[in-house]
Amino acid sequence: MAANHSPQRRGGKRAQPALQINRRSLLIAVGALCLVLIIIVFSLHGSRTRTLPEQVQAQMPSWVTQELLTPNEYSRPQIEVEQVNAVVIHYVGNPGTSAEANRSYFEGLAASGETHASSNFIVGLEGEILQCVPVNEVAYCSSDRNYDTVSIEVCHPDETGQFTEASMASAVKLTAWLCQAFGLDPQTDVIRHYDVTGKECPLYYVRNGDAWETFKSDVAAAMTAEES
Repeated sequence: MAANHSPQRRGGKRAQPALQINRRSLLIAVGALCLVLIIIVFSLHGSRTRTLPEQVQAQMPSWVTQELLTPNEYSRPQIEVEQVNAVVIHYVGNPGTSAEANRSYFEGLAASGETHASSNFIVGLEGEILQCVPVNEVAYCSSDRNYDTVSIEVCHPDETGQFTEASMASAVKLTAWLCQAFGLDPQTDVIRHYDVTGKECPLYYVRNGDAWETFKSDVAAAMTAEES
């Protein structure tokens, strides 16, 4: 009986190396596929972040009015921004004031030296958009995030800080354009001043979380509409 079973045992031993080789080949193939996928993911991520701020500045749309501040140490220090990782939304905190008035305040700091303050953009009550500082330069608006973000100040008619329909529409449009230009995700890379320092800014959209989520959703929808 031992002789009857020995060929089967020998046959089984001959099959094992082939099976091990097949498994090893499969593991190698799966590993190689995973490596390729990782490389593709990192390449795509890299392509989203390769757009340089100066390139975006050169492509600024015509619906943005450029009224750049005079270079000075208090509001436009001309410090280079190497990469933009987020868009920060603010409110001006002065109910009823215009975009032009807030821009003039930033400009006046060059002479008064009162404080360090500015913003890349200001959105007015009627939806006008002024650019005060190029997106490839630091604006003094978002504390520790001044060096890797673009800031947008939005005017508001009263002390609640809620944006008008016109200012909201322009803020959404501008934010969507910036997200597309820099390869940013509106759900994670559009933030409030509050998210940086804890300051209640933009006030209405800190105290009303649903309104803030709606803003980000509107930005995402604007980006999708632009792509289609």
